[in-house]
Amino acid sequence: MTVYALNLPDQLKHEVEQLAQSQGVTFDQFILWAVTEKVSTLKASFPQIAYRQGTNGQLVPIIKGTGIRIQTVAIASQKWGMSPSQITNEYELTEAQVREALSFYAVNKEQIDAAIASEQSLEMTNG
Repeated sequence: MTVYALNLPDQLKHEVEQLAQSQGVTFDQFILWAVTEKVSTLKASFPQIAYRQGTNGQLVPIIKGTGIRIQTVAIASQKWGMSPSQITNEYELTEAQVREALSFYAVNKEQIDAAIASEQSLEMTNG
């Protein structure tokens, strides 16, 4: 990860600190979260995608209101060969949610594939 010095106006810094605390994340995690959301918004519009803090402290994209990770939908589609209709039924999602999750995955494939690989490596290490 690249280290970057960031200069914020005092009032904005104070607001970010308060929001980070209310979300239960560090200042740095909140900034990463905010930038990630903004970049995703600029790359494409994904209103049904949100982020939550994963068990490792990293922000994880999920289908808003469900807690289902985008990587779960990606694995179901790519690795298990499930169709969007099958994913809809398996995870009790709408077709629109599945389409948006798969579109989000396509735009963020490199990052999500890295998260999947990292998690699989950890699972193999821990048996």
